[in-house]
Amino acid sequence: MDATCNRLPRASASFLARRVSSFRASSIALWSRLAQNGYAINLAHGFPDFPAPEHIKQAAISAILEDYNQYRHVQAACDEVAKHFSETQGVQIDPTNITLCCGQSEAFAASIMAVVDVGDEVLLLDPCYETYEACIALAGGCPVYVRMKPPYWTIDMNMLEASISSRSKAIVVNSPHNPTGKVFSMQELTDIAELCVKYDLLAITDEVYEHITYGNAKHISLASLPGMVDRTVITSSLSKTFSVTGWRLGWAIAPPEIAPAVSNIHVKISDSAPAPFQEAAVIALRSSNDYFVSLRKEYEERRDFVLHMLRAVGFEAYFKPEGSMFVFVELPVSSTKDDVEYATELIEKAGVAIVPGHGFFHNNKRESENFNRFCIDGMGKDTHEYTRRYVRIAFCKSKSTLFSAARAWQSYPL
Repeated sequence: MDATCNRLPRASASFLARRVSSFRASSIALWSRLAQNGYAINLAHGFPDFPAPEHIKQAAISAILEDYNQYRHVQAACDEVAKHFSETQGVQIDPTNITLCCGQSEAFAASIMAVVDVGDEVLLLDPCYETYEACIALAGGCPVYVRMKPPYWTIDMNMLEASISSRSKAIVVNSPHNPTGKVFSMQELTDIAELCVKYDLLAITDEVYEHITYGNAKHISLASLPGMVDRTVITSSLSKTFSVTGWRLGWAIAPPEIAPAVSNIHVKISDSAPAPFQEAAVIALRSSNDYFVSLRKEYEERRDFVLHMLRAVGFEAYFKPEGSMFVFVELPVSSTKDDVEYATELIEKAGVAIVPGHGFFHNNKRESENFNRFCIDGMGKDTHEYTRRYVRIAFCKSKSTLFSAARAWQSYPL
């Protein structure tokens, strides 16, 4: 460390670091806690309330009983991640470039810290998951948001390209997408890849919903496109695919230049991922194709049930999610409430918790003519008119939970 750091005056009189002063509280966690405290039906938080697969629970139990309970790196888990990625995406990965982390969240944070310097800009397609902004800010970077256009969440590639500057370092691509349920098409991914190559950008992907897609939609990793495997950091986890969100077992697959830095940051932060669950990951990733087919079928039935439920209480629900485990839907035209008012009344009167959508939308802090115009969508409509009109519903719940939610919601039309 530079010795001059010891001679610098204290940055602030407060004990709180300035970089966290603008952080917003997690809207997802807030509404999930409200559900738990008020015994409401929790359609806010994206965790399943049904059992995890028996075979991977038994694998974790066996690992614990065999005393795999200390700091540990299970190379076999990395080998299985590499094999699985090769089988699903057709890309050969060196397992030594894989870092096992405490969930995808840590994998993403470590990846951002490994590549983003102070002042670097990172492009985000908005709306987006709430933790991305915090990770970029903690690394000293600047998030630059590019709005996708509702209700089908299309990407204006001209706007995306215009958002790239001399300070742009990376773009974050989350597909299948949280909160919207969009699965990026091959054409969209190809366009993004071409921009990455043209402007020498790194891509950091969040692929946690890779196995949860519907109909003809298919997950394609950006790393599988020409010219992208050496400029993409892939993050994913066991959490959503195997219904084990509390195990915190994820990974980052990085190019050889970046992988050692990601691994080093992970070790400095948490030392190792949970040892028994690394062992269980080996078994989970060896699951038969029948498991993944059944997973998609079960979730597709839940998605369709929730869409029917929403339409029965007045929602239009124009966009049918193509992947993930969420419906992101605009409030009924007849409702004069904003997202927070609607969610508040729903939990108070019907006992059902959902997430107001405004927390997934962001505005750029850069003040220039170019970026101010990005606050207007393609129809010339002020985005603030709709960013307070969306809510997110998680359907990764048991069928009995969803039936109960439907009955309660229909009993209290809002």
